[in-house]
Amino acid sequence: MPLPPQTHALRLCPLLSTIRSTPPRATAAARQGASPALLVARCSSAGTPSAAQALKINSIPTKPVEGQKTGTSGLRKKVKVFQQENYLANWIQALFNSLPPEDYVGATLVLGGDGRYFNKEAAQIIIKIAAGNGVQKIIVGRDGLLSTPAVSAVIRKREANGGFIMSASHNPGGPDNDWGIKFNYSSGQPAPETITDQIYGNTLSISEIKTAGIPDTDLSCVGVVSYGDFTIEVIDPVSDYLELMENVFDFQLIKDLLSRPDFRFIFDAMHAVTGAYAGPIFVEKLGADLDCILNGVPLEDFGNGHPDPNLTYAKELVFTMFGTDAPDFGAASDGDGDRNMILGKRFFITPSDSVAIIAANAQAAIPYFQFGTKGLARSMPTSGALDRVAKKLNVPFFEVPTGWKFFGNLMDAGKLSICGEESFGTGSDHIREKDGIWAVLAWLSILAHRNKDKKVGERLVSVEDIAKEHWKTYGRNFFSRYDYEECESQSANKMMDHLKDVIANSKPGEKYGDYTLQFADDFSYTDPVDGSTVSKQGLRFVFTDGSRIIFRLSGTGSAGATIRLYIEQFESDISKHSLDAQTALKPLIDLALSVSKLKDFTGRDKPTVIT
Repeated sequence: MPLPPQTHALRLCPLLSTIRSTPPRATAAARQGASPALLVARCSSAGTPSAAQALKINSIPTKPVEGQKTGTSGLRKKVKVFQQENYLANWIQALFNSLPPEDYVGATLVLGGDGRYFNKEAAQIIIKIAAGNGVQKIIVGRDGLLSTPAVSAVIRKREANGGFIMSASHNPGGPDNDWGIKFNYSSGQPAPETITDQIYGNTLSISEIKTAGIPDTDLSCVGVVSYGDFTIEVIDPVSDYLELMENVFDFQLIKDLLSRPDFRFIFDAMHAVTGAYAGPIFVEKLGADLDCILNGVPLEDFGNGHPDPNLTYAKELVFTMFGTDAPDFGAASDGDGDRNMILGKRFFITPSDSVAIIAANAQAAIPYFQFGTKGLARSMPTSGALDRVAKKLNVPFFEVPTGWKFFGNLMDAGKLSICGEESFGTGSDHIREKDGIWAVLAWLSILAHRNKDKKVGERLVSVEDIAKEHWKTYGRNFFSRYDYEECESQSANKMMDHLKDVIANSKPGEKYGDYTLQFADDFSYTDPVDGSTVSKQGLRFVFTDGSRIIFRLSGTGSAGATIRLYIEQFESDISKHSLDAQTALKPLIDLALSVSKLKDFTGRDKPTVIT
């Protein structure tokens, strides 16, 4: 399949365009191709206009369109919806209408995305409307590429006023699939609900779009172009983020691990944006073999795959890691690079355990945390494994609703260092987004630290060893999530209404099979920083032994409703720690399906994804 233009993001690393997309002979030929210096020279010769052109602002009449309610992670719809006349333009203009003028007039904003279909056209629309509303400068990743963590990093490093992220995260891409847009503020974190609610309100009354009469910008080369007082700077999508990672981790320590002849590493970029980062970081900086990168070329349709790093969709990686000759460590990231999956040799690390293990080992293994952590936090559906680490470390702990912006407030207030969500999101206060590659580097750091004194030929401490040692110290929180994707919305809502009735009539001490109810509620949260409150964040059944059943409707899809069912049970008995999670949790799973009447309401007899 021919590569779309934006897949040639790594002009400084010509080899990466061949990773896992060409046969070995073609890869070897690429190694004999043009030098990076020549490629840069060719790119530079394309140049930018020799003189600044005047900026003309046009007013385009428009009218409201339906369906622009912004969810927890921005606005996500099918590509064909965004391609409707003024659909995207209305939302972008409504955003500017919602911000205080000092947040954008004469300001610098960042623009980037995951390389999915429609990003090229969308980038031009956004640039022109930004110029039309008085923005002074747009910093955009080459070919429109910037991972979500990289956008946050660039905003923070360059002291920008905010940034646009063109992504539908882990949702499939291509002409018939999903596209999305969200706005991050000056700290690099997603805009709060006060802003997203205003955006939606303004989409209902919009009548004018302000846009600059400038030509489309060539985003294929690093450089600067100006039109009057408006400037567009195209930057390398990797450099700022890589610099940050080098300041967080001990790259030499990790390099020593990856260079060992008795250690094998594999990373699956899922044909998504981290394909643009994997080569410069893992191969060029850390010395991993080029062949360690799977699906390393970013594609507009993610190679017709579903770029969600879990046991269902990352099939190639899972097959490799559970095979007879499995590497020692495997990882994957998602469409926009903010999620991750961690695997050992024939061993899966749940996201809930991953953040807990990283937090427990961070001070010893990661220089950024050498003086300890300020606090730890997890989303409400995530297992309580992190709670136990916070207690042992004697640091503050926070349970927040799903959505990274809640972590961001705590970070900005200096209350939080490491956090995570069970939905394969892990991160720290180095930026204000979850960060897939950061999580992979954190695990490599822990493995490198544990094995730094091991001689070649000695048995290495494995991912499984680290997990079992953690469970021995803290106990094991068996955890699983069942996703029922694209359910009929009305049926899903009826099921949730049924559960609300059950909760309203429940009382502490009631028996649910072998479990005794401690409480049941609809989770609400009061932010300890700004005092804001949110409610209706998930229906919880919490039992006296610490077991939990939680139901949520996800806001990250573009069609229908996704029902998420979370099941958790704590086990202190070491002899039971090696049980399969589905076996250990089966009584709770059966109870959850019975109480919710999920099959009766939705017709679904099995989930789309189990993690």
